[in-house]
Amino acid sequence: MSLIDKLKKIEPDKKKHPLLWVLHEGISTFLYVPNHVTSSGVHVRDGMDLKRLMVFVVLALQLCYVFGAYNIGQQHFMAIGQHTGWSEALHLKIAFGLFKILPLFLVTHIVGLGLEFWFAAKRGHGIQEGFLVSGALIPLIMPPDLPLWILALAVIFAVVIGKEAFGGTGMNFINIALLTRLFVFFAYPSTISGDEVWVSGIEATTAGAAAEYSWIHTGLLNGIFDMFGWSLFDTSAQVVDGFSGATPLALAYQGGWDQVTTQYTPGQIFWGGIPGSIGETSKPLIILAALFLVFTRIASWRIMLGTLLGAIGMSLLFNLWGVTPFMQVPWMYQLIMGSFLFAAVFMATDPVTAATTLKGKWIYGILIGILGIIIRVINPAYPEGWMLAIIFMNVFAPLIDHYVIEKNIKKRLKRA
Repeated sequence: MSLIDKLKKIEPDKKKHPLLWVLHEGISTFLYVPNHVTSSGVHVRDGMDLKRLMVFVVLALQLCYVFGAYNIGQQHFMAIGQHTGWSEALHLKIAFGLFKILPLFLVTHIVGLGLEFWFAAKRGHGIQEGFLVSGALIPLIMPPDLPLWILALAVIFAVVIGKEAFGGTGMNFINIALLTRLFVFFAYPSTISGDEVWVSGIEATTAGAAAEYSWIHTGLLNGIFDMFGWSLFDTSAQVVDGFSGATPLALAYQGGWDQVTTQYTPGQIFWGGIPGSIGETSKPLIILAALFLVFTRIASWRIMLGTLLGAIGMSLLFNLWGVTPFMQVPWMYQLIMGSFLFAAVFMATDPVTAATTLKGKWIYGILIGILGIIIRVINPAYPEGWMLAIIFMNVFAPLIDHYVIEKNIKKRLKRA
């Protein structure tokens, strides 16, 4: 008997055991493409169902996860002045970062998928796969030391209010991952803003502050590493003098590009060896992910390019205006600071919340680029603009499509 036959044989009764049926349906459609066929008309189905489309995006994020784990450790050891070289003590850096990312990843998926299962059982349909991407994105846009209970609350808010209240996957009009971050930013701003939140495992960024390790580091991991004669986590380590933990954006707001270059080189910012959200710092890896998504036709290159053009155009206008140091930051450096590339590739291109017409995608992307730079440069309380810009344009995406379609109808009526 084949595996698919065994799965069919043990399928629970949908009415008597809705939760078990939802679990069985999720496992079955994960292993096998649903056998939906065209029964009439001219429409054709292919093997790319929603679950498999989402998996492509999750795959594109994996390099960001790997580098994110490494960079959490790198920034921690930069703060305490140990193993500061990029290739030094890789085992310590990756292990430290993994034990920061894993709890965020697990809480996000346990809470988010738990809600998906519950709503699917209540509505009597299969699992909706939209949270596969949201669940992969959420840990990457958070600081590494975000309290897990705050993350759980944010995921509950985003999934229930932002998606399930409107009917589930495909019905939400706001990006769920960004809505999760938005909840954290406005409900618990001190956990996602300032200099200290972007560097993990230290009491504070002031000189002499102690490094913070758990029993996992000092007991379990140190015991394993000691067996191989490798370097260990140092419980007596302290933050070195001169370390600030400030992000390039925070420095740019204080004193423009000159202030940024007092702590970071353009190469450091581009390659990702800086404090920031877990997955947004390495620009080459994000560019590789963008090429993968465009090549596989999962994400819209029009939205990506439109966002890029809008950001460049607005940055050039601010360069001409130049009344503040932040306005004078060269346009090319605006593109590599902060989360611009990550937002343009993974957030703006969300097919559910973005514009869907070809011309609408250009308008949508360009406006995101313009608004993001405006919020970043002018708003003193929030020196980054992509979350707010994308959510704002999510709301207007249906209106953009409406007017594009109306214009096309009028053109065709004139021809007729």
